[in-house]
Amino acid sequence: VCLSPGGGTGFVGRALTQLLRSRGHQVTHVSRQGGKDRISWEELSRSGLPACDAVVNLAGENVLNPLRRWGDAFCKEVISSRVETTKTLAKAIAAAEKPPQAWVLVTGVGYYRPSPTAEYTEDSPGGDFDFFSRLVSSWEAAAVIPGSPTRGVVVRSGVVLGRGGGAIAQMLLPFRLGLGGPMGSGLQPFPWIHIQDLCGIVCHALERESVHGILNGVAPSSPGTSNGSFARELAVALGRPALLPVPGWAVRAVFGPERAVMLLEGQRVLPKRTLDSGYSFIFPELPAALRDIVA
Repeated sequence: VCLSPGGGTGFVGRALTQLLRSRGHQVTHVSRQGGKDRISWEELSRSGLPACDAVVNLAGENVLNPLRRWGDAFCKEVISSRVETTKTLAKAIAAAEKPPQAWVLVTGVGYYRPSPTAEYTEDSPGGDFDFFSRLVSSWEAAAVIPGSPTRGVVVRSGVVLGRGGGAIAQMLLPFRLGLGGPMGSGLQPFPWIHIQDLCGIVCHALERESVHGILNGVAPSSPGTSNGSFARELAVALGRPALLPVPGWAVRAVFGPERAVMLLEGQRVLPKRTLDSGYSFIFPELPAALRDIVA
């Protein structure tokens, strides 16, 4: 399996690399520099894709990095880290003498319009209403390889919950101190998935030849989870209260209005095709997922 980004050092990349190797797959990372079990982007462009059965792309600049100011330069990095890396990998797949059997891209549920009531399946429209939805559209379009025998799968992921990174890592300290709470009204939907299930869906997509097209990477109970109920369940798992909501104005002040939408609004997303494809979730319910993470 050829896995981008390189080194397997990212939150999801580390977990996916571990799972793939535990299932008997050899993993080569695409990274800035080559080395053992690695190929550089320069080498990929010059020499082509190494022999592999599948390619997975997880690459993308962290959109919610509070240390980065929202502006043209940051927007270009966000786009390039997703769209250009995907184009490079798709071009390498198209040019391969022996194309890989599967090509999996992990994007996001930001494709769907935020709504407190609408429920979205993989067949629902989207991708055309703001910067982030159009970004997902461009990202997914970059993965398309016309006429290719390689089977393509896109996993639209929700908020990834797991130990050692992601959203939970930023929340644990205030919640452990009893200073946690919902963001804004707390009524906005909170589409989530345990990291073991996101990695499981990617492996499922790689290994099952019948799987193709769009899969929503969210837990089955995710449509019933609000930001407020997530905060309460996390507090329960930690044995702490969740009494201090973060006001919307503070979120907008830190992240800017464009990115604040991702935190103050949300989507009710159903993993219909994911379930129909035969994937069995390890953590379908939030309380068990959070107990596993904070144990």
